Amino acid sequence: MKEKSLKRLWSWTWAIVLGLFLTLIIRFYLFVPIMIDGSSMMPTLHDGDRVIINRFGNVNRFDVVIFKDEGTEYVKRVIGLPGDTITYKNDELFVNGKKQDEPYLDSYKAQLQDGLLTDDFSTEEMIPGGVVPKGTVFVLGDNRRASKDSRIMGPIPESKVIGTTPICYWPLEHAKFIN
Repeated sequence: MKEKSLKRLWSWTWAIVLGLFLTLIIRFYLFVPIMIDGSSMMPTLHDGDRVIINRFGNVNRFDVVIFKDEGTEYVKRVIGLPGDTITYKNDELFVNGKKQDEPYLDSYKAQLQDGLLTDDFSTEEMIPGGVVPKGTVFVLGDNRRASKDSRIMGPIPESKVIGTTPICYWPLEHAKFIN
């Protein structure tokens, strides 16, 4: 009877240790929670929102990413990929000469009463060679009037991108899949 109790105790201990180990791996390496600090991604994300970072997979155009630069973590949207030319004219985005829809900005643009959300610019004026360099991405905050992004920092090395943010989970009224 004593041997059976020891086996049961050992199996429960092993299950708990394995569960804790897997939880730590998932929490710290696969899907990392982070809190948004600032308003540069409004209306998509707000100051104090909590999101999950997915460290795996490719970074695609219009993904919201977290990257680290000089010890600070930034949350921005990928607008340009390597080889792209980016142009903003009259508050419209053109990638490689083709107009792109940005439905995530519609509600914000509707609230504006004084001018454009995004000032005119072009990578041809900002970047030597005019295209997003290999190994980098061009990012913008959704709150274009109050965002430190690639217009100021230049293209972001892909090596600085920590991951994408597919989910906002807190506060509950902001919980959603980010697109």
